[in-house]
Amino acid sequence: MLIRHADPGRDAARCAAIYAPFVRDTVISLEERPPDTVELAGRIEQVSRTHPWLVAELAGGVSGFAYATLHRERAAYRWATDVTVYVDPAHHRRGIGRSLYTALFDLLARQGFHVACAGITLPNQASVGLHESLGFAPVGVYRRIGFKFGAWWDVGWWQLQLISAGPDPPAEPGPPSRIDEAA
Repeated sequence: MLIRHADPGRDAARCAAIYAPFVRDTVISLEERPPDTVELAGRIEQVSRTHPWLVAELAGGVSGFAYATLHRERAAYRWATDVTVYVDPAHHRRGIGRSLYTALFDLLARQGFHVACAGITLPNQASVGLHESLGFAPVGVYRRIGFKFGAWWDVGWWQLQLISAGPDPPAEPGPPSRIDEAA
């Protein structure tokens, strides 16, 4: 398996194909319309300006992706980031999500982010299990916050400490790190 940075022109179509069934058929994503290739290419380009977007290649094709985004707009939250991972169901239970997240968390820590946050539409034992196995701790639940498929859904929130918080002011987060850069 190869973990690398996403390229909008090269990877958007495959990322869109992986993501579409999660949007169209489940509440794993609370988006209501799957983004097409052009929209997803724009997202990859936009996100990659400030945060990593990674893909996993297996047997020459993209089998999953993970990325980080801004947690909140307020300046005091700049050391926190939201993370997500999606793996093609044909490739579940092969460690792809774990490998993507491990590489992503390393890049985020090197960049200077202290906390990774993950929102999970409930129930979703597989996602909860993955996040908790990687050290995420539950921090709360937004009750009945998302409406999709004619029903209200809760979203649980988990967080992972990437860098220990000390008493001194933290350094500002830097530009996105690259996998091929020395730590």
